[in-house]
Amino acid sequence: MSAADDAGNNELLQFSVANDLREIAVAADRIDEFCSANGIPPATAYAINLSVDELLTNTISYGYEDGGEHRIDLMIRLDGDVLAVEISDDGIEFAPDSADDPDTNASIEDRPIGGLGIFLTRKMMDSFDYRRDEGRNIVTLTKKTGIASQENQ
Repeated sequence: MSAADDAGNNELLQFSVANDLREIAVAADRIDEFCSANGIPPATAYAINLSVDELLTNTISYGYEDGGEHRIDLMIRLDGDVLAVEISDDGIEFAPDSADDPDTNASIEDRPIGGLGIFLTRKMMDSFDYRRDEGRNIVTLTKKTGIASQENQ
């Protein structure tokens, strides 16, 4: 993990992980701590963590051809009742909109391997945005937390 961790702001978390599948657990722990500290409901925290897990798995598994170590940057920001997650990496450019949605009604034997991660992330999050900027893939996700509605009860 990078020394570029969060700067003491409860509503902002920034950290980096290496392109190693074992680092996904590190990211999950950091996200759980952030969500807990900010009163994010467990179901929302689960959706965030599962989405980040899927995207990190894809990046680490398919995003690099050189076998070298790379840094994947994560930024999580709570703005009112919206949680925004940004994942930035220097992996191979990809086009998340180019793949067809998987046939979730097909049997496991009839489904091609892969294709569920981005589909699942799009279903669990309120928004999914991808852009390529200065040689980096940048995925931004948002999810309403439900915090505001809990506070008004």
